[in-house]
Amino acid sequence: MPYLIATILLMAFVLNVVIGAVWKTPPVNVVWEMLILLGAAIAFSIGILRSEAKRNSEEEKASK
Repeated sequence: MPYLIATILLMAFVLNVVIGAVWKTPPVNVVWEMLILLGAAIAFSIGILRSEAKRNSEEEKASK
């Protein structure tokens, strides 16, 4: 789920950049762009930490 959220937020950022390049006026200002990227980074970090925790718990079960 965190990876999905990160992907959606990153796609929203890219869409904003493309629209801004085509129409010379992005629909979202720079503060919201920063917040979108921050949300994507946080969601991706949560996903990485969850994946690592799951892998570590599986390794502990396998070693017992």
